[in-house]
Amino acid sequence: MPPQERSIRAEGVILRHSDFGEADRLLIIFTRELGKVRVIAKGVRKARSRKAGHVEPFTRSNLQLARGRELFILTQAEAIDVYAALRADLVLLSYASYIIELIDRLANDEEENRSLYNLLVRTLTRLNRGDTPDLPTRYFEMRLLDFAGFRPQLLACVQCGTEILPEDQYFSAMQGGVLCPRCGHRDTGAQPVSMQALKYLRHFQRSSYRDAARAKIPDVIYTEIENLMQYYLTYTLEHGLNSPSFLRRMRQEQKSDTGQR
Repeated sequence: MPPQERSIRAEGVILRHSDFGEADRLLIIFTRELGKVRVIAKGVRKARSRKAGHVEPFTRSNLQLARGRELFILTQAEAIDVYAALRADLVLLSYASYIIELIDRLANDEEENRSLYNLLVRTLTRLNRGDTPDLPTRYFEMRLLDFAGFRPQLLACVQCGTEILPEDQYFSAMQGGVLCPRCGHRDTGAQPVSMQALKYLRHFQRSSYRDAARAKIPDVIYTEIENLMQYYLTYTLEHGLNSPSFLRRMRQEQKSDTGQR
């Protein structure tokens, strides 16, 4: 970026924030123009701050940023979408938290990735408008892996190269894809994957969201795919995720509440 370009207009989604000093906040924002940035919002914790409501987590905003010595400084903010439905439902909020955490972990600082930004915005919009949350979440995971350079190989055995036959297989996070039964038995870290789950993973990988939404996926297969993605993403990130346990707890509480009515 040229040194003279000190004031920057950007659109971004607030990923998280933390208190900074007496009245400021440190914001982590994934922007369309700059990638993930760290921004100081001065005075935003004061009761009369006009910017506070525009820079809450899960908010998409138009931003005016000034480049400081080490961090960006927020000078203006105007919310575009606050995703009100997500904030009103703890289960939806837990799905959104998972999406946000994956972006935060995989996006590089100050590295523009408009495809990934558009995927984030579309996924939050799909959750907010009432799409069955497992669908946009599983679709997001597959696209995220593509954009982050970790696309899994699902058509041929990553070990021996043979074409995958219509039978249950294995998946190796270390090798980045599916293993045929013969190679899978030799990989102690590989996990079994049913042919039905593999079929839907391929469908997500090659299809538009509209086409992916046409598939009627049984809940048991959604659960299998979710567990497989957690296994692969945890290995890829080299660190466990915080939000999946919160998501599982919220879903379980929702089921319990529904059963008591």
